Amino acid sequence: MGKTLFQKVWDAHSVCALPDGRTQLFIATHYLHEVTSPQAFGMLRDLKLDVAYPERTFATVDHIIPTDDQSEPFADPRADAMIRELRKNCAENHIRFFDLPSGRQGIIHMVGPELGLTQPGMTIVCGDSHTATHGAFGAIAMGIGTTQVRDVLATQTLAFNPLKVRRININNKLAPGVTAKDVALYLIRLLGAQGGLGFAHEYGGAVVDAMTMDERMTLCNMAIEGAARCGYVNPDETTFAYMKGRLFAPQGEAWERSVERWKHFVSDSDAEYDEIVEVDGSAIEPTVTWGISPDQNISINARVPSPEDGRTEDEQHMIREALTYMKLQAGTPIKGLKVQVCFIGSCTNGRISDFRTTARLIKGRHVAPGIRAIAVPGSQMTARQCEEEGIDIIFQEAGFEWRHPGCSMCLAMNPDKLTGDQICASSSNRNFKGRQGSPTGRTILMSPAMVAAAALTGSIADVREVFPDDYQPLQA
Repeated sequence: MGKTLFQKVWDAHSVCALPDGRTQLFIATHYLHEVTSPQAFGMLRDLKLDVAYPERTFATVDHIIPTDDQSEPFADPRADAMIRELRKNCAENHIRFFDLPSGRQGIIHMVGPELGLTQPGMTIVCGDSHTATHGAFGAIAMGIGTTQVRDVLATQTLAFNPLKVRRININNKLAPGVTAKDVALYLIRLLGAQGGLGFAHEYGGAVVDAMTMDERMTLCNMAIEGAARCGYVNPDETTFAYMKGRLFAPQGEAWERSVERWKHFVSDSDAEYDEIVEVDGSAIEPTVTWGISPDQNISINARVPSPEDGRTEDEQHMIREALTYMKLQAGTPIKGLKVQVCFIGSCTNGRISDFRTTARLIKGRHVAPGIRAIAVPGSQMTARQCEEEGIDIIFQEAGFEWRHPGCSMCLAMNPDKLTGDQICASSSNRNFKGRQGSPTGRTILMSPAMVAAAALTGSIADVREVFPDDYQPLQA
């Protein structure tokens, strides 16, 4: 019987089976940022333990970093203290830190792939829930908590319960205007916010095969929003072409040997899955959230649901709660809803392709009056590419604020926040209550192209109608 990629990576990194049924796994690569690491280092000091394999840990600063004025000391004393603490901890433990002056700082889930640190067949962990992003390269990547960060620093291993594997085949071809973000949201709605509990998701099918690495990262990034422990794509020539020549990728003969090894970290044709889901990719439309959980989403031409649409009492209660918080009426068309803020960025959609696509759409046009539009590259490397290609100028001429790299308004652990009950069209990954900095702020998730459409019109809009020369509307 064949094995899935998940099984192969699990077996290759298994140290031992524990009496309670868990597996002690060796962690190939560990990523750190400033929010979940200070306490972990503090616990190490209390225990008088050293970092076991400092060469396998890489750090950057992303969550708390200001994206307007990055001169130090930061205006926020807590943020300033956190970056200084990370610098100290990395220096004392000989951990490579991609600091602001390095030219390689950014959101950790962008920095790792851009530098070639994320590679097929790895086990990867980080004290951040969106670590699943790295699964796009054929790695098993999982978010962990602070005490687990401590354990990895001390032992380079972690104990995990084995996961079931769900294969999700996304078949046929996406319609014009439909992106990886729309696919991710659609899958979360289809399977439910808790549908992935206990599973690793393997994404495949013609749609995924045709995706770029940036698109695959977007898809895997949001696996956790459907409660999957991780999501991954089998590595292929698209993967290898993206990685070749990157700073930490193997070079010369080592590259050829590595590619041959990576080719074995794919699911066998006769692998057995715990579950297989078939999805018609051609049926997916541009999608936006309407509620307070990523699964509360609808296609752009649909109407906000009613509590009676819930299949259970819990679902009906969640719909009522979301309608109240979002100040929406059941049955209202989502298209045309006025917005006040538009945000393009985050580890979900802050990559070079996101900015190239959006720049092409907005060039020569302007943000609607009264709209605050913010564009935040996910890394210094992406920012440089944008500046070299003149993308930053296009955004600024269109009325966007062009910011320095960071997590920014995705979770607002920095100055980029909503105020009051503003509605934000956002390319980020979570629409929880208060997620973007205001306890009454309202977040509507969508693709960067859809954010651009909202910015130009001042309301939730169909990207196919706002940009008809680029995206032909689907026929009714």
